[in-house]
Amino acid sequence: MEKIKKLSKFRNVILIFLDILCIAFAYYSGIVLINNGSLLLDTYYTKRFLNTLLVSTIVYQFVFQITRRYKNLIRYEDGKDYLIYFILCIISSIIVAIVRKVFDIFMVETTRLIILAGIFIAILMVSYRVVLRYILVNDIFNKNVKVNKEVQKNLLIIGAGNAAHEIIRTIHSNMKEIYNIVGIIDDNKKRLNYSVSGVKIIGNRNDIVRICEENKIDLIFFSIANIDNENKKQILNICQQTRAKVRILPGMKEIIRNKKLFENLRDVEIEDILGRDPVKLDNNNIENLIKDKTILVTGAGGSIGSELCRQIMKYKPEKLVMLDIYENSLYDIEIELKTKYPKAKIDAIIASVRDKKRLEEVFEKYNPYLVFHAAAHKHVPLMENSPLEAIKNNIFGTYNVTNVADKFKVKRFILISTDKAVNPTNIMGATKRMCEMIVQAKNKVSETEFVAVRFGNVLGSNGSVVPLFKKQIMDGGPVTVTHKEITRFFMTIPEAVELILQAITYADGGEIFVLDMGEPVKIYDLAVSLIKLSGYVPNEDIEIKITGLRPGEKLYEELLMGEEGLQKTAHDKIFVAEPTNITIDDIEKKLEKLNNLLNKENADLEDTKFVMKEIIPTYHEENNK
Repeated sequence: MEKIKKLSKFRNVILIFLDILCIAFAYYSGIVLINNGSLLLDTYYTKRFLNTLLVSTIVYQFVFQITRRYKNLIRYEDGKDYLIYFILCIISSIIVAIVRKVFDIFMVETTRLIILAGIFIAILMVSYRVVLRYILVNDIFNKNVKVNKEVQKNLLIIGAGNAAHEIIRTIHSNMKEIYNIVGIIDDNKKRLNYSVSGVKIIGNRNDIVRICEENKIDLIFFSIANIDNENKKQILNICQQTRAKVRILPGMKEIIRNKKLFENLRDVEIEDILGRDPVKLDNNNIENLIKDKTILVTGAGGSIGSELCRQIMKYKPEKLVMLDIYENSLYDIEIELKTKYPKAKIDAIIASVRDKKRLEEVFEKYNPYLVFHAAAHKHVPLMENSPLEAIKNNIFGTYNVTNVADKFKVKRFILISTDKAVNPTNIMGATKRMCEMIVQAKNKVSETEFVAVRFGNVLGSNGSVVPLFKKQIMDGGPVTVTHKEITRFFMTIPEAVELILQAITYADGGEIFVLDMGEPVKIYDLAVSLIKLSGYVPNEDIEIKITGLRPGEKLYEELLMGEEGLQKTAHDKIFVAEPTNITIDDIEKKLEKLNNLLNKENADLEDTKFVMKEIIPTYHEENNK
């Protein structure tokens, strides 16, 4: 490589010289043929040759210079570049023929010979560039340099498409000392034993475990971007049976955003393992609700609130009002959206849902058409320790926002609820169930359409178990799981928000929409999968420690209460529960009891639980033993 670096200083001079040699050799060969195969040219043919070489060199150089061919980096040229060289050579030969005819220059005898020479020149120029590219990419001048096999990581690539070609080319160019590519896996049987960029296809998905064991594979690169979720999940489950760390290409959208394909490789996310199909939306109905309207989101800085803001902006609202009490996260989403939509009207408002007067000021100023109420305290153990704060923020905060929405005649109010509201075993879940009851009761006495959307855990949200597991794995363990049998429903944040937006298009008022969360996932199994796909062995390299259920924590979450019916909607992932018979009078009596609790001196957790059980009949404490 040092030799190449020294030569690179004279790169263009060398390339021009080689191109002139190609031109000279092509015309010399043509004249030799005309001269009955004689290699020695007499004065007559020598003059023809030199004149032809001079004119052709000027023309070819002119064409190559104005098309900036010498600005190309040979290492990164491909078939498209070679085709351009071929076309330029033909064009140049035509120009040479025209110059010969117009100026009657003493050159080779026929136009046909000039054109044939042009084709030969193209072949020669492309050929030596291909050879140079091979030398540069494979660094053959450094073959005597020994690669430290102990440092190299044995790599298996899944998928024999264009992505695999790009990855192999990148590794061969400048990462050979890091990766030793053992082979490629592809399910197309017809491709077996064929090669991609010099790397052999050595098996299909059923061979992954065997190949990894035989070749001591350290890394697996999953290079299939356009694969369906079910097949991706199946292949990743097989990869979990190996000791290799898995890195994966995301979907085509992410690849397009980042043109350097190798940099798109990322660690496997839990979304890849779950294998959920993409949500299909009726975008027209959503757009009709949002476009040219003022939309207000409470809790806009949170995981769900911020994603709501992102997706709402896609439907071109007249104005987006983002309300939150926490300034840092609100500032982050404000800057993000204003950068992406510089001409849009986006206002970030610091306000607490506990402050009714402040809410009235905001609603009076903006007069929102839709309100998404995502503001809430959601952390179960923290709310067990501070139950009165959960009541103030979740219950009375929701009551404030519903009253203000009613007063200012908001078209539709959407409460973001949770599966923990179903048969709640903790204070947080009980407060969210009370919020649902407030919404359903308020709908009966208001022109505003009040609805709730209920779903389970979202991946990657603040306080989510997945980021915690990843950090624990990165730190070398242990990975902490509260109970070996604990299960949860999981959904990605974008998927949850997409379904929220779709659900509200079906609302008439009073409904609790229930999102299809798929199959429940064992948290212990989730921890095992993440450890394996990170290249470790559970309870050998990384310990999984059972810590015991936390206060108020359930083993199993539910999405529907026993007394609720469940009806289908037009969307296969959205269901609706029947409205309950609770009235606003019932709600006010319950709120009065809670208000008395808040005003009681030294009210403790037991006092709070006692009152919550009175007002939420389905609330019960879980036996966490």
